[in-house]
Amino acid sequence: MKRFLMLALLVGCFQMNAQSNPDLIKHYEAYYKQMRAQGDMQGIISAMTHLNVLSPSVARKDTLAYIYMSEGKYIQALNTIGVEKNVGDSDIAVEVKALSLKSVKRPALAIGHFEELFKRNPNALIAYELAELSLQTQKFAEASKHITYGIANAKDDMTKAFYETQQPYQVSLKAAFMYLKALVVYNQDKNANIDKAVDILDATLKTAPNFNLIQLTKTELLRQKQALTQAATQPKN
Repeated sequence: MKRFLMLALLVGCFQMNAQSNPDLIKHYEAYYKQMRAQGDMQGIISAMTHLNVLSPSVARKDTLAYIYMSEGKYIQALNTIGVEKNVGDSDIAVEVKALSLKSVKRPALAIGHFEELFKRNPNALIAYELAELSLQTQKFAEASKHITYGIANAKDDMTKAFYETQQPYQVSLKAAFMYLKALVVYNQDKNANIDKAVDILDATLKTAPNFNLIQLTKTELLRQKQALTQAATQPKN
């Protein structure tokens, strides 16, 4: 008898949930629209989370992850959408995984997703991300390949922002690729290639005189060259 009553109670609860779900979905859809109208991002996240629980869908999960990413909540974005490469992922899902993994300093994992983005839509901006990540993971041949593509395909109106100064600034994307090229050349042989890297930086500076990061990098490379020269000329005991 107890088992029958428990089963009946559970069935009744499921029926109540089934009946209330459409109303709840309508409520949270209205709530979501209102939060969007008010520009309340936390409210939007809350509404989308409830909707995804009440009526799960890939599109809702992707949207929620994208909102998290847009708000700089990269861990939450990845917890929502995962980090695995899936053939059926939407463009939004691949972008979220790529950018979020890059932002949480997981370049090796991020590369695979940027490669998928590049496969779907080859362009110089994605090539820059791949070149930068390949450089970080010391895959210099891969970095050079993407740099060569980027320099050849970067449009004149494409720019890259840099933030090492108090006032962020932009340079042409082609100049940014040249900067990466100098870094690749230097990293391939940090003792022998300093002059080659500095030559590339000097040439780039002529086309982008406001490129502050080049000045900083050039100063550091010349300091290293001077240190090497001094070490080589010191008498050996």
